[in-house]
Amino acid sequence: MEIKMRIFRKTSIAGFILLILSLSCISCAASAKECWIGTWVSGQQLTEDRNLPPAPGLSNNTLREVVHMTLGGSKLRVQLSNAYGNSPVTIKAAHLAVSKGGSAIDPATDKALTFKGGTSITIPAKEAVYSDTLDFNVKPLSNLAVSIYFGETSADVTGHPGSRTTSYIQTGDAVTTADMNSAVTTDHWYILSGIDLRLDDSYACVVVLGDSIADGRGSTTNGNDRWPDNLARRLQANPNTAKIGVLNQGIGGNAVVSGGLGPTAMERFKHDVLGQSGARWAIILEGVNDIGGSGSTKAATDLIAAYEQFINEAHARDMLVYGVPILPIGGSMYDSNDHEAARQEVNKWIRTSGKFDAVIDMDAAVRDPANPTKLLPAYDTGDHLHLNVAGYQKMAEAIDLDLFKHEKAVSH
Repeated sequence: MEIKMRIFRKTSIAGFILLILSLSCISCAASAKECWIGTWVSGQQLTEDRNLPPAPGLSNNTLREVVHMTLGGSKLRVQLSNAYGNSPVTIKAAHLAVSKGGSAIDPATDKALTFKGGTSITIPAKEAVYSDTLDFNVKPLSNLAVSIYFGETSADVTGHPGSRTTSYIQTGDAVTTADMNSAVTTDHWYILSGIDLRLDDSYACVVVLGDSIADGRGSTTNGNDRWPDNLARRLQANPNTAKIGVLNQGIGGNAVVSGGLGPTAMERFKHDVLGQSGARWAIILEGVNDIGGSGSTKAATDLIAAYEQFINEAHARDMLVYGVPILPIGGSMYDSNDHEAARQEVNKWIRTSGKFDAVIDMDAAVRDPANPTKLLPAYDTGDHLHLNVAGYQKMAEAIDLDLFKHEKAVSH
């Protein structure tokens, strides 16, 4: 593995001003002892019609969503997003509790969230809100349940279709219900967009920017065995990296420059990567949908330009950026001579340009040695594009944890 650590330049005055003005999180001065650090996030998009909440819907009903923490702590805040809504979303009540599996919670841990001191809030169209700070004991790698009782909601729903996690919709106000036995289920997240912990500045997190391979297509529903989940487990098991969280900003079908599902990576980079609380590193594995959706090798040129832009913007925030060569596409719906040539051009640049602070060669880890343009059959879901559980484990194992040596988190 190539590891080239970059000596940070001093942040420019313009970059410093951008940090201070960031709307995504509360500023934390260099001398501060505590900062907000992300422990969980999901990439947000306008939910497609086929993935909208099933009947009875969200309005005047309760949605319970289960999420998997990476870091632990004792103070948190929850972010709810209406970023893609065209009308307001009213939250009548929202509660947090430890998940006991399925729709069940531990009632002894149940606590109400507040917003500017009140238990309800209306989120304007195109905006997001944070809850007030809540005292709540979070264990690393644990599951929490967020229950939201809605008033009126937007027909345009902000959410994350590829949750690989079951959510529960119960009629009426059920935020404190111990087990939603009669709830309707759906494998999507809605409105809930992030959870931060208040921790000292020896903590930080890494943001994964990606598509369905980061989002976990081929992983186990409710299993939390996507490759970023496996990375989080490895970080927690290593005493030298146990203070590093993982934020998965994968969106299934996403593209970097144009096309695909959801906002492109270029459109969402500032918010989804640079705007994340305590983000110190970014891992970028995205671009296969640009190549697969293009009729020419121009996609390679466009991707390289986008990666350079990401690197420059991240370095201006004193973030390190690690590049991952695009994984094999041989035998998949994207397989063609032109597409393979574009993939090879992009991968050569990732490996040899010296622009990334390090290269994490997951391509080499999961390809078939006998046919390097294809995934190793043991890691292939069968569509020759997405990996199975064993493949996602192998991807996480390919990451050198020494890349996450850390002294102090970037302040946002």
